[in-house]
Amino acid sequence: MQSLKELFENNRNWAENITARDPEFFAKLSRQQAPDYLWIGCSDSRVPANEIVGLLPGELFVHRNVANLVVHTDLNCLSVMQFAVEVLQVKHLIVCGHYDCGGIKAALRGDRLGLIDNWLRHVQDVRQKHNAHLSLMSDASKRSDKLCELNVVEQVINVCQTTIVQDAWTRGQKLAVHGWIYAIDDGLLRDLNITVAKAEEATEVYQAALAALQ
Repeated sequence: MQSLKELFENNRNWAENITARDPEFFAKLSRQQAPDYLWIGCSDSRVPANEIVGLLPGELFVHRNVANLVVHTDLNCLSVMQFAVEVLQVKHLIVCGHYDCGGIKAALRGDRLGLIDNWLRHVQDVRQKHNAHLSLMSDASKRSDKLCELNVVEQVINVCQTTIVQDAWTRGQKLAVHGWIYAIDDGLLRDLNITVAKAEEATEVYQAALAALQ
């Protein structure tokens, strides 16, 4: 059986490098985690959440799935959100998509890939909602990039509509929801200008973000 020895060697090197910089790092980390951020991103291996925002272990709570979706019946995602908001008391929920997303492309083309088709149905719903705008774009790559952006905006609103976030705002908890997108070809993040910090501003911020993407 292959043991993947190189990964264990990489791990030892990583731990040694961290300890060389901060001998107490792992001792402190083992006592508690107190991140300010929850990252909801795509499972794509080219988008390492901690690394692209320069945060160490313990500083970013992470949930990832194909196409960075927030589905109101997904107990996995909702459980992560509830723990992050109610137990860890994070201050920011970041929905981060990325360009060149395979899930977005598959939903846009209507590919049949198997079980995942049911998951990507949620992306197809976003595509249909914005089809009037997307259908005007003749370039397939630009159309895919636009759907990546629109999907982030829609998922931010999905986050805002969860009972978890609604209840936090009702309690007066300081909590902001942000929508970002990451470009794999240059490693840079882009703010999609959709940040919601209270329930009553969600609709206005959503409409402004959509208008900016037209």
